[in-house]
Amino acid sequence: MASLQDAVVTGGSGPVTLPRHVAIIMDGNGRWATQRGLPRVEGHRKGVEALRRTLKAAREIGIEIVTVYSFSSENWSRPPTEVSALMGLLKRFIRNDLAELHEAKVRVRIAGERDDLAPDIRALLTEAEALTAANTGQTLIVAFNYGSRQEIAAAARRLAEEVAAGRRDPATITPEVLEAGLSTAGIPDPDLIIRTSGEMRLSNFMMWQAAYSELVFQPILWPDYGREALMEALAEYGRRERRYGGLSSATGA
Repeated sequence: MASLQDAVVTGGSGPVTLPRHVAIIMDGNGRWATQRGLPRVEGHRKGVEALRRTLKAAREIGIEIVTVYSFSSENWSRPPTEVSALMGLLKRFIRNDLAELHEAKVRVRIAGERDDLAPDIRALLTEAEALTAANTGQTLIVAFNYGSRQEIAAAARRLAEEVAAGRRDPATITPEVLEAGLSTAGIPDPDLIIRTSGEMRLSNFMMWQAAYSELVFQPILWPDYGREALMEALAEYGRRERRYGGLSSATGA
């Protein structure tokens, strides 16, 4: 029987071009914990372990850019104890893993609003970006306090302010101009977006950038995710045909 690695390489019918940019909606931490009679925070702790496994596998496979949806702008509505635990996990992840990511030449970028974050959180995010800014290996984009509608609205608002101040002709506003104001400016759109836990929606994640992304929904809960599940998603990607609104462009060729 062919291995999962072989499945990704062949796509079942020929060599597959790996996606350059994979974005992941890491869903199911709470359900994982509830199913085991554990506090929800325990699911989030296990989710951090799954993130480490998956990032390592993505680097070894050769994925150039990985974006992870770590905390949405809507997550602030969760119980304060859960939000506090999530902030603590973020701090520990950066403090414990940043050195390893830096050693692996990973460049860290943060997508999302920072103005209303606690000063210590803002400082950690800035530190992660500054320390790894010159790295030329994999790019890791952490979508934190992120909402796609908010991101698009902020970019449109800045353009409206330029028009109102007489610094821009409205006729010059194109999709490319608006895109340059997004927090992912300069990063290619995701080729593949993965969502775990069986839910089949984007949940306000990279809606502009996902215009032509391939979507793969997997039933596995995020704390159980790792190399094997990532391989299965990549194998599914390899079976897709990417048309971009025009003629077929198969990922496996």
